[in-house]
Amino acid sequence: MKKYNFNAGPSMLPREVIENTAKQILDFNGSGLSLAEISHRAKDFQPVVDEAEALVKELLDLPEGYKTIFLGGGASLQFCMVPYNLLIKKAAYLNTGTWAKKALKEAKLFGEVVEVASSAADNFTYIPKGWTVPEDVDYLHITTNNTIYGTEMRKDLDVNVRQVADMSSDIFSRPVDVSKYDIIYAGAQKNLSMAGVTIVIVREDALGKAERPIPTMLDYRTHTEKGSMFNTPPVVPIYTALENLRWIKAQGGVKEMDRRALQRADMLYSEIDRNKLFKGTVAEEDRSVMNICFVMNEEYAELEKPFFEFATSKGMVGIKGHRSVGGFRASCYNAQTVEGVQALIDAMKEFEANH
Repeated sequence: MKKYNFNAGPSMLPREVIENTAKQILDFNGSGLSLAEISHRAKDFQPVVDEAEALVKELLDLPEGYKTIFLGGGASLQFCMVPYNLLIKKAAYLNTGTWAKKALKEAKLFGEVVEVASSAADNFTYIPKGWTVPEDVDYLHITTNNTIYGTEMRKDLDVNVRQVADMSSDIFSRPVDVSKYDIIYAGAQKNLSMAGVTIVIVREDALGKAERPIPTMLDYRTHTEKGSMFNTPPVVPIYTALENLRWIKAQGGVKEMDRRALQRADMLYSEIDRNKLFKGTVAEEDRSVMNICFVMNEEYAELEKPFFEFATSKGMVGIKGHRSVGGFRASCYNAQTVEGVQALIDAMKEFEANH
């Protein structure tokens, strides 16, 4: 039986990306050595990093003055690194979910933090509207896609301050105006690579302004100046990211990824809205196209477990919703196919007919 991977992260990758990585793990560039055992300073590996950086610049149309680095520690380490490097007097944070809340908590260790708005009182079912940013903050931090709750900010904000964005679960899924941001960071295991590498896009002239001493490994300049090679980087995940960046380019770039994302989301949300058994969990105008969350309608609540078991029997993997939301979550990252979404829709229709 064919499996359809809807896991929220680590998530599915294009099959050719997995196969190409597997080949290099067995024999990297005909060297007779595995990608998993070569030195990161081997002459064959530096071109991997160079090409990956070049593709990031091309695909996201990075302006001059920005640097792409590949780090460990996940997006969670960036919750600390961002304020360590950028927070001088005050920072503003938009609280739209679990990860935004954690980033805000870490920032408070380094200075004054203003929560400009929050949807926590309504279990993060919408993106707050009508809020303002103090003019005297060093940056505004946003989380563009909320993996757990299924909300997304699909357009760059037009605000009067520099921005920092956690784009872990929607990077490379749509065009972005990078010039609005001092830092964009993303744990790669949702939309770019396997777990183990974090991509950080940083505006170089934003660094070095905080007077506090910064530990070497937590200073972005350490990594921008050494081209991600100050210490041993996550070699295999970087290579997988390179293969995925090649794949995105070959498919037509981020504009094509955006078109596909909207197509998949329209298909699945249309079925959720049509099917009398199900309902969406967030405000329609803020629905994520990456993580599509839905639950059983109240009168059919007892069918939640039976539907999960039924969908699983049809090959659906990873559709169980996060415990804070319940119900179901279909993660539709770049590698997700229309075929996979249609298979889930067919399962929903069949289950409806049976009940």
